[in-house]
Amino acid sequence: MSVVSTGARTLLRREVLRYVRRPWNTFLPPVITNALYFVVFGVILGGRIDATGGTPYILFILPGLVVLGATSDAFQNASFTIFHGRWNKYIHEVQTAPLSYVEMVGSYISASALRGIVIAALVTLVGVVFTNLDPGVPPVSTTHPVYAVAFVLVITVLFAAFGVLGGLWAEDFDYLTVMNQFIIRPLVFFGAVFYPLSALPPIWQTVSLLNPMVYMVDGLRYGFLGTADIDPTVSLVVLAVAAAVMVVVDVLLFKRGYGLTE
Repeated sequence: MSVVSTGARTLLRREVLRYVRRPWNTFLPPVITNALYFVVFGVILGGRIDATGGTPYILFILPGLVVLGATSDAFQNASFTIFHGRWNKYIHEVQTAPLSYVEMVGSYISASALRGIVIAALVTLVGVVFTNLDPGVPPVSTTHPVYAVAFVLVITVLFAAFGVLGGLWAEDFDYLTVMNQFIIRPLVFFGAVFYPLSALPPIWQTVSLLNPMVYMVDGLRYGFLGTADIDPTVSLVVLAVAAAVMVVVDVLLFKRGYGLTE
């Protein structure tokens, strides 16, 4: 007997099919965007950058680009589907369905996290293609695969949960753009995606530790390359606790009807 109810599985299936049915809109843009990142920063500029402790630059930026793609898509998917359901009032069907609040939130977060995981795999595949094109670069490998998988799971759930919160808070489509462009993107680009923390002056290294994205990128870099500036176990535990707290917050907001009732 399945521990997941038929209603929860149905909602999850509907949410996954919503973006799977549009692969050219869902999966192709991040593949093209990351291919451009690898061309510009990995192939054209990578050979001129020597601040990564001997690691080829294209391999150094790969974990950061995986985090960038996975978190962005998990957040965007959750925030858009919640807001779109509110805007067109069909989310009321979910509210009146025989589902617990945990099942509602769990289905939305699971579908969005799954999208982030698929994007993470596609970005990794793009990186494998570009590294194989350069005979001077070692192939992509995961030194600590358990850590790599665990970090991808945790960060996609965390940002899917943030996306649910954003979808409940947004009052129009401009709010979604503001959250992505002025909050998520700056955190990612100042999250040590393109540089090691050791390249920063000491004061900025300390300031960077306030950015949660630093722990995600550094932790996933440990999974791929085996090197980290921060203890990866500590980073993983902190992120897992943050994800659990965000899921609880989402459930409580659903229960209160925040953003769901006039």
